[in-house]
Amino acid sequence: MNTFSNAFRAEVIRMARKELKPELQSLRKIITSHRSEIAALKREVKALASQLKSAHRVVSKAGATKAPAPVEADQPKQAAGGDFSAQAFADKRSELGITQKQMAQLVGASWLSVYKWESGKVHPRAAQMDRISKVLKLSKRKALALLSQD
Repeated sequence: MNTFSNAFRAEVIRMARKELKPELQSLRKIITSHRSEIAALKREVKALASQLKSAHRVVSKAGATKAPAPVEADQPKQAAGGDFSAQAFADKRSELGITQKQMAQLVGASWLSVYKWESGKVHPRAAQMDRISKVLKLSKRKALALLSQD
């Protein structure tokens, strides 16, 4: 009986495969066409992104030549909630002659935050801007005194 059941089972599997084969082939053709359409769309998106990037470059160059930014715009505003300039922050740290870790102690943040602020990857939160503006007003002597207290 075991041989009969094995033979019957094998025959059922063979017939099922035979029945499904044409349907699977049509599905494979459809999948192939969808994949080629997706590839074409990806190429189109890449080309459009490239065009957009070049358009941004042209616009930024045109804007830079028409109206040069005043020197004061690069300096951070001392008022609470003002704009933040990564370059001015880094310049102040070098002016004070302290490390990023020491600047972090003055501001009350981590050294990684100071690194990211100086590199321009991240802007400080509004709550941190108050402390940063106070540190930007400090003299070198006052900053070193505060660091020696901690």
